[in-house]
Amino acid sequence: MTSSKASLLANKIQHLPFGQTSIVDLVEGMGNTAFQARNLARAAAIYVEMLRDEDCAIILCLAGSLVSAGMKELLIGLLEHNYVDAIVSTGANIVDQDFFEALGFSHYQGSVTADDLALQGEGIDRIYDTYIDEEQLRVCDNTICELADSLAPQAYSSREFIQEMGRYLQRKRPQARSLVLSAFQNHCPIFCPAFSDCSAGFGLVMHQVKRPHTHLSIDSVKDFRELTMLKIKSQETGLLMMGGGVPKNFAQDIVVAAELLGEKAALHKYALQITVADERDGGLSGSTLKEACSWGKVALTYEQMVFAEASLALPLLVNYAAAKMSTSGRRRRGLSNLL
Repeated sequence: MTSSKASLLANKIQHLPFGQTSIVDLVEGMGNTAFQARNLARAAAIYVEMLRDEDCAIILCLAGSLVSAGMKELLIGLLEHNYVDAIVSTGANIVDQDFFEALGFSHYQGSVTADDLALQGEGIDRIYDTYIDEEQLRVCDNTICELADSLAPQAYSSREFIQEMGRYLQRKRPQARSLVLSAFQNHCPIFCPAFSDCSAGFGLVMHQVKRPHTHLSIDSVKDFRELTMLKIKSQETGLLMMGGGVPKNFAQDIVVAAELLGEKAALHKYALQITVADERDGGLSGSTLKEACSWGKVALTYEQMVFAEASLALPLLVNYAAAKMSTSGRRRRGLSNLL
């Protein structure tokens, strides 16, 4: 056997044992297997390294319906333990799902084989196998409208408006378990660059129609500028991305934006993405992080794609990190205070 062949055949696949209960042993054992199990194990190891890097600000990107799927407490835990420093999300996770639940409402187990015409007649909305009461969603829409009515009529970034949502919950629902409320309390900024594409959009449309000459607006360019400023001030950054879409691109683009402003900005040092999107159609959600390197956005030393569904991979990743970091604190950056 040649030395090159021997080196290629040096690491044997090791089979996962039956009955293993430790999350650390399970995930690290997956690193000795194959396919997405091995990718997830490498992603988990990189995330722990990211957490231990004292110079790194971590940006969590959320796409898809994660809160409605039961992932809320995992995400709140990341905030409470300072495992993320800023969030870029779809509006649905933040408004229709998290803020919605903070108002006292719930999501319900449903069925993918349901009669959707019958559900429409009952006023029940379906997200795959999950149900939402449409009447309760209207309460969420109206609450956003009332909150907008109470604010000065000017341009707000989505981050500023979501901060006011957190302030509202602090006053009205202080005991709620909420990503919006926890972010407000921990000075972690949340950005929703496509903020109108959710329940907030309905509420803000009602607000502007009611007040045609004295209404507020959401300035997505201000969002971009604010997050770019955080990149410039933080310098070293890492991305933890659930899904793709707008949050992924928005967070990646701040490196280029900083350079266009004449600032020296390092590529995102760490980048992890969990997605089920296919890279072959040229769409961003499935485009690899290696591809992002060609755009001058992501470095390649600590990057990992995991092609898996987030409700399966996120609990493993988060709980592995929590177990590995159990004796190690991480300082709170309070990035909202920089804006």
